[in-house]
Amino acid sequence: MMTSYKELGLVNTKEMFAKAVTGGYAIPAYNFNNMEQLQAIIQACVETKSPVILQVSRGARDYANINLLRNMARGSVEYANELGCDIPITLHLDHGDSFETCKECIDNGFSSVMIDGSHFSYEENVALTKKVVEYAHQFDVTVEGELGVLAGIEDDVVAEHSTYTRPEEVIDFVTKTGVDSLAISIGTSHGANKFKPAQCTLNEQGVLIPPPLRFDILEEIEKQLPGFPIVLHGSSSVPMEYVNMINQYGGDLKDSVGIPEEQLRKAALSAVCKINIDSDGRLAMTAAIRKVLAEKPGEFDPRKYIGPARTELKKMYMHKNINVLGSADHA
Repeated sequence: MMTSYKELGLVNTKEMFAKAVTGGYAIPAYNFNNMEQLQAIIQACVETKSPVILQVSRGARDYANINLLRNMARGSVEYANELGCDIPITLHLDHGDSFETCKECIDNGFSSVMIDGSHFSYEENVALTKKVVEYAHQFDVTVEGELGVLAGIEDDVVAEHSTYTRPEEVIDFVTKTGVDSLAISIGTSHGANKFKPAQCTLNEQGVLIPPPLRFDILEEIEKQLPGFPIVLHGSSSVPMEYVNMINQYGGDLKDSVGIPEEQLRKAALSAVCKINIDSDGRLAMTAAIRKVLAEKPGEFDPRKYIGPARTELKKMYMHKNINVLGSADHA
């Protein structure tokens, strides 16, 4: 039996993207796998009055179960209302790998899906994306496609090398597929180790600085598709405070480099209206949990170490909404 996202109180991305493009900000797209992550996201977005996209990867679907995820999304809408702010909430499939995966999510209350055909040939990508769009649009579900390939590892998305999006292809791709938004590759990357040390430079503080994003490619894409919603994947900043905390309390994260927040803020002022952040949430949660378990080795109540992790997550998400994405006060 099919469940419409409208029955759950969710929205698709159409209106929120239109407002973001004209308003000079980006919608936060935060990945979640469990209740505490979801609580932190909703609390942060309610307190900053920000719209939000709740992202579910293929790995999260396997981990949490699609029926539980659907009801968690329904609960997030009710939770936001209980907290006092009716913020727009989208439930989005991140990196759908097949028509069947996208269809299952659409049939189970997702209001937006991404079909990632970037690892196929151009023609195969167009055909697969068009098939998903035709099905999704029957139910007013929005679809994100992808051109170009991001390097890195996150969940079950793995690519050794990146391929920049070719601006000369975007009009043809959008026209033939009918997608509602387009994920592009301009130098972002999946995971906490987005760049090899040899690709980076050292600043005076000894911190690795990654190569800048290819804003020239973004600008050319904007010329080709004026006002069209653009998406950045792999946009975690990998805060060193969390990397250092993880390593201080027994972790072993080496050469962790993310996307500088000032570059993301610049991107959010353009047609980039959705910025995906996953690794930063993992790092903040892991750092807080490790700290509690190291300082209180006798603690065995999960609430006592996951609770502080939820608090740290909320703080980080609020910072992103206010200072990086600019989405605060746009609910």
